[in-house]
Amino acid sequence: MIYRIFPFFFLLFSSFSSNPEIVSDKAHSNLQSVKVLAENITLSAEAKAVNLYNSLDANNLSLPNLESFTKALKGFYALQTKGKIQKNILTLIDFSLSSNTKRLWIIDLNSNTVLFNSLVAHGRNTGNEFATSFSNKAESYKSSLGFYATGEVYQGKHGLSLRLDGLERGVNDNARARAVVMHGADYVAESFIKNNSRLGRSLGCPAIPMNMTKEIISIIKDKSCLYIYHPSLDKENETKHVS
Repeated sequence: MIYRIFPFFFLLFSSFSSNPEIVSDKAHSNLQSVKVLAENITLSAEAKAVNLYNSLDANNLSLPNLESFTKALKGFYALQTKGKIQKNILTLIDFSLSSNTKRLWIIDLNSNTVLFNSLVAHGRNTGNEFATSFSNKAESYKSSLGFYATGEVYQGKHGLSLRLDGLERGVNDNARARAVVMHGADYVAESFIKNNSRLGRSLGCPAIPMNMTKEIISIIKDKSCLYIYHPSLDKENETKHVS
């Protein structure tokens, strides 16, 4: 048995000891293979997102931009794999868009149907019509980007409200401590835009129209995925810090 195994170890040892250039070449080759695999996985995920996007039933509503949807869907699958979310419901908020547009989407990934497309407010210190500045700090009155898991429903000063748990360290993980929640607000309305040339702003919460609050919260509560997109968020690290 020993004489059968020995040649294998001898060849292995000699390849690592007698020619360090070969070792370096092999290591480089392995590294390139890993990179190619990672790229293929990324391409596969993006292709899956594109296919799903093209099959979405808009339900007579508008569709989100493909880029924000792709980022949201890739993160959704990552969180699903980690067991951080339990529903096939994806809420996407695109803060690259004007607050005067309907930039919140709720998508049922079981039926690939857009359930809601709504106005949504950003924080007072995040910007005027457009969201430009974000924070994870208390009393900043700014919105936080990234991935969240929806939590429990409660009655607060804004009425029916939904707690949110930020899942990205240093990006939004202070959301619950900051009382960043989803709630309805009178200033999230077309009438407010007409009178003020922009949507109203919150203290950092993704506030939604009062007449849609009950229905939206009832659908997305209890461990569904909510993603707030903006291109200023490091695109390569959006799911890297998911806890």
